[in-house]
Amino acid sequence: MADYPLIENHGLIGDLQTAALVTTDGTIDWFCCPRFDSPSVFGALLDWEKGGHFTVKPTESTYTTKQLYLPDTAILVTRFMTEAGAGEVVDFMPVTGTTATDRHRLVRMLRCVRGSMTFQVDIAPRFDYGRKPHTLHVTANGAVFASDDLELTLSVVREPEDDRLVHTVTGEQDLRVELGLEAGQQRGLVMESAADGPPREIRVAEFTELFAATREYWRSWLRQSRYTGRWRETVERSAVTLKLMTYAPSGALVAAPTAGLPEQLGGERNWDYRFTWIRDASFSVYALLGLGFTDEARAFIGWLSDRVKEKAGRDTDTGPLNIMYRVDGSSDLYEETLDHWEGYQGSAPVRIGNGAATQLQLDIYGEALDSISFAHQHGIHLDVHGWSSLRTLLEWLVDHWDQAGEGLWETRGGRQHFTYGRVMSWVAFDRALRLAVAHGRPAESARWAAERDNIYEQVLAKGWDPGRKAFVQHYGSDVLDSSLLRMPTVGFITPEDPMWTSTLDAMDRELVTDSLVYRYNPEASPDGLRGSEGTFSLCTFMYVDALARAGRADQARLVLEKMMTYANHLGLFSEEIALTGRQLGNFPQAFTHLALIDAAITLDDTLNRLQQGAG
Repeated sequence: MADYPLIENHGLIGDLQTAALVTTDGTIDWFCCPRFDSPSVFGALLDWEKGGHFTVKPTESTYTTKQLYLPDTAILVTRFMTEAGAGEVVDFMPVTGTTATDRHRLVRMLRCVRGSMTFQVDIAPRFDYGRKPHTLHVTANGAVFASDDLELTLSVVREPEDDRLVHTVTGEQDLRVELGLEAGQQRGLVMESAADGPPREIRVAEFTELFAATREYWRSWLRQSRYTGRWRETVERSAVTLKLMTYAPSGALVAAPTAGLPEQLGGERNWDYRFTWIRDASFSVYALLGLGFTDEARAFIGWLSDRVKEKAGRDTDTGPLNIMYRVDGSSDLYEETLDHWEGYQGSAPVRIGNGAATQLQLDIYGEALDSISFAHQHGIHLDVHGWSSLRTLLEWLVDHWDQAGEGLWETRGGRQHFTYGRVMSWVAFDRALRLAVAHGRPAESARWAAERDNIYEQVLAKGWDPGRKAFVQHYGSDVLDSSLLRMPTVGFITPEDPMWTSTLDAMDRELVTDSLVYRYNPEASPDGLRGSEGTFSLCTFMYVDALARAGRADQARLVLEKMMTYANHLGLFSEEIALTGRQLGNFPQAFTHLALIDAAITLDDTLNRLQQGAG
C-alpha cells in the first residue's frame, strides 16, 4: 500500500465553485471539475496509484517543507528548504463569481527565495475518478490533457529570454516538467479547464496581477467580519474555509469538498460529503450572521426557500424536503462504489453519491425554520410565496412528526423515535408561530401551538430516563447522544434546569474523553455499520457551547483550548479525531468549522459578561 499523506497534512484552495487539496509537500491529490460534486481529475488521496495527481517538488532528494496561508486569504504557500536554496509554490484559484461556469484555473506560482532551486512538476490527471482515458498534446507553451468530455489546458509562465522548458512525456500520457530558478526569480504554471484557446505563454507581470486580484478579493471579503474576540485568527480562518466550501451560483454550502475519507482507517464508514445538507447549511446562517457576513446568509436562505417552494406540496414517506441536495438544488444522489480504487490507506469501499439522501430525518424541519427565523431577525425575510410554501410544509409536519426516523447521524440500523428529532420538530412549530406573529401573516396558529405543546410533553415523558437522570438518544433507550447538547441552544430547556444539568453531567461521564466528545456509543446503540469511529469534532464544539451556557465558563474555555490543539497546521479540522490525535473523515468539514465559530462567539459573550460582572 502506498504511503498516503495524513488527512490533516493538507491545505484547501478554491474558487467558490470547486476546490482542491494540496499536501504539505506540494501535491494536489484531490480536485473535482467543474464543480465540487463533479468527478475527480486528481484523486490520489483515495488511490495513490490510480487516482491522479499534480505534484511540485524540488529535484533534490532531501528537503523539508512548511506550509501556511498568506494572511487573511485563501492563498496557500508551501515552502521547500534544501542545501542549495529555499523555494515556494504559491497555490490559488482565481474566484469565478456567481455565474456557473466550466472554466476553472489552478494557479501554481513557483518562486526561488534563496540560493537556487530546480522544481520538478509531475502532472498526471485521471479523468472521471480514473475511469476514462485521456490524450496528451504538448505544445511550445504548454500542453492539453483531454478526455471525451473535459479538457485541461496547461500554460507556462515565462519570459522571452528563458531557456526552453525541459519536459518529458511519462507513463499514461502524463507530463513531467523541470524548471530551474535563481533567488528572486518567479515562474509557474496555470492549469485551466474549458480554456478559450490553446496553451499560451503567460508573462510574469500578468501572473502577478492575477495573484494580487485574488489576494485583494479575500482580504476585502474578510474585512466584513465583525468578530473581535479572543480567538480571532482561528475564527476567521474557519470563516474563509466555509466560504471556500460555498457554491457561489446558488449559495449552497457543501458538507466537505471530499468523498470517501474514512471515519475509521480500514473501515467501511466512508461517505461522500460533496453535497448540501439542509441541517449543516442551516447552521451556517448562525455562524455567518454572527460574524457579519449577511450576503452569504441571504444567499443560503434564498437557496433554502427555493427547496421549500419546489417540494412543499410533495407527500412522501420521507417528507417534503430531502435531507441533502446537490449544490444546484437537484436531488439525484445515487450512491455507487468505485471498486477499482483501494481507498485512503486501504479504506474501502470508496463511495460516491449518498444513499442517505432518501432517509427520513425529522430534525431538518426545525433546523430550516430556526435558520429562517434567525435570518428574519437580521433583516432577511421570506417572500409571500415562501411563506405559503412554509405553511404547506408545516401541515405535512403536523401529520408526520410523531413517527420513527433515521436521525441526524444517518444511522443505517433502522428507524427510531429519536429525541433530537422531536426537539427539532418542536423548534419548527415554535419558530413558525413566531414568524407568523412578527409578520402578521396567516397561519394555523392554534394547530401549530397544540402540536408544539404535544411534542414538548412527549419529550419530557418519553425522552427522559429517570434512572439515568438524562435525556436519551431515542425513546425506550438509555443511550446518551451528544446531539442533545443543542437542547438549551434552541430554547427547549433552560441551561440551568436540573434536568439539563444532570444530562450534561451524564454526558461528561460517558461521552467525553479528555475534552473530546463522541456522538454516541455504537456498541450500546447499534447503527447498522461495522467498526467504530473517533470523537466527533462538531460535538466537542457543541459541548463548549453547552458548558458556557450552563455557567461552566472555565471548563468551556479549557475544552476549547484543548480542542484547538487538534487543528492542523493551518487551523483546519476534519470530521473526527482518532485516539492517536489524527484527523479522520472528510476534510475540511463545514459542520466542524460552523460549530467552532458558534462556540467561540458564545464563550466570548459569556466571558465578557463575567468580566463585566467582576468589574
